[in-house]
Amino acid sequence: MIIRRSRAALLAAAALLPLSFSPVLVAPSSAQWIVYDPTNYAQNVLQAARALEQINNQITSLQNEAQMLINQARNLASLPYSSLQRLQQSIQRTQQLLGQAQNIAFDVQQIDQAFQTTYGNASLSASDQQLITDARTRWQNTVGSLQDAMRVQAGVVGNLDTNRTEMSALVSQSQGATGALQATQAGNQILALQAQQLADLTAVVAADGRARALADAERAAAAEQGREQRRRFLTPGAGYQPGNARMFPSSGN
Repeated sequence: MIIRRSRAALLAAAALLPLSFSPVLVAPSSAQWIVYDPTNYAQNVLQAARALEQINNQITSLQNEAQMLINQARNLASLPYSSLQRLQQSIQRTQQLLGQAQNIAFDVQQIDQAFQTTYGNASLSASDQQLITDARTRWQNTVGSLQDAMRVQAGVVGNLDTNRTEMSALVSQSQGATGALQATQAGNQILALQAQQLADLTAVVAADGRARALADAERAAAAEQGREQRRRFLTPGAGYQPGNARMFPSSGN
């Protein structure tokens, strides 16, 4: 701005010079004459103004390049906040609760084995005591699964406070991001938080479904065992068989 004003002043000064100004002759003490040419002076002023304008353009270009580098540095700046560790801790707590499932865990082979034995068809050769033991085992499995489901639910509810804190921090970081990279990283961490919440929801659904499945399996096994016990009750036995009874031992014995 200062350079442009200087150029305008120089141009104005050149314009004020009279075109019909006659050369001025100065008589010094020596015999030399000094000639003043206004046209040449005006051209020199214009050249100086153009040089100043070029310098001003170069300065402006350097300023733009410096600002571009500053903006690039901001865009490449990493987000100084990470919620990864806290989100992983929440997921690990939920996984530990699922891993502590009582009796029948979330394992395909263990489930298949249990449904072939404890929840299978009532054995015709099993004793009444064995039938009672199997029924009690199924009841314990159902009660344990209900407790496991409630423990998982309690763990997920416990994670809500951590999720709320992390969500508030990530939104603040996203709004205060100084560059594209920070905004992207904040958005990625918000997506990770949502994924952790979905994992908690999946754990609750799985634990609740396990409890419901075991309760239904217990009822189905109880119905099968009831049919077997009714069959045994209605099956005719050997009945009374007459025999010799001795009331008093003989004196000879």
